[in-house]
Amino acid sequence: MAINDIHTPVLLERCVELLGPALERPGAVLVDATLGMGGHAEAFLQRFPGLTLVGLDRDLDALAIAEERLKPFRDRIHLVHTIYDGIQDALAGLGITEVSGVLFDLGVSSLQLDRVERGFSYSKDAPLDMRMDNTSDLTAERILATYSEQELRRIFHEYGEEKLAARYAKAIVEARETTPFVRSAQLVAVITAVTPVVVQRAGHPAKRVFQALRIEVNQELAVLERAIPASLDAVSVGGRIVVMAYQSLEDRIVKKLLAKASSSSAPAGLPVELPEHKPLFKLLIRGAEMASEDEKAMNPRATSVRLRAAERLRRAA
Repeated sequence: MAINDIHTPVLLERCVELLGPALERPGAVLVDATLGMGGHAEAFLQRFPGLTLVGLDRDLDALAIAEERLKPFRDRIHLVHTIYDGIQDALAGLGITEVSGVLFDLGVSSLQLDRVERGFSYSKDAPLDMRMDNTSDLTAERILATYSEQELRRIFHEYGEEKLAARYAKAIVEARETTPFVRSAQLVAVITAVTPVVVQRAGHPAKRVFQALRIEVNQELAVLERAIPASLDAVSVGGRIVVMAYQSLEDRIVKKLLAKASSSSAPAGLPVELPEHKPLFKLLIRGAEMASEDEKAMNPRATSVRLRAAERLRRAA
């Protein structure tokens, strides 16, 4: 199967439109902080012949696929195995001091969702893995075996925004006393058994628990809290950042950090805003931009996307 048949980049044209003005400059460098299978990267390299691309990903399988896909551009790409909060170290290792653009396409990738054995899906039985980087140690199986009832309740509540977090944590701790959790179907069965029928009618009962486990395994929110400021620091004057998030917890972090970067630092009540207090960035979009109905129909993975973007106005004094 061709790579384009299993991977349609989300909001590709809008990303090109937003990042384009910064990438047309001589010597432009774009960091694709979530390279995945290289769909966005390929399009940018095709459309901007002078562009150098730095692709980051924690998933070795994704890097291998992207490397093959981007072979025609091998002289203009640098692929780095790292989590995206390692952007500064990755750029330093390449001798790059600042970049023209940064693109984030957050969340679980098409590759990770479509490969059942990775264990990300609650709808298909698989080992309870959920690692985006299979060289890391923490898995969903280990969390379910070792976390206390209180710890499980916390991550289900905080990362899954699950109203039945306490009930699910209690059921898991009780069940593991007789049978360890090793397969996703086991976890789904335990969750379903203690979920009221009326709640099940509203959606799959395991959806939020699986989201919470995935976030905990990969430390996604903590990494994002570090990655956005690090990326903003790397963007040159006139450079741009585009971030696509797919769930409210991620989008909340992105919104907060971009708002801070695009706000004046002047003390309240100051009659005149001094130059050193002027915002470092300006927002390119009011609020979060959603996919059109046409885009959602063409690419179902765009259904929940929230896109935000900003441009650097100046460097800090």
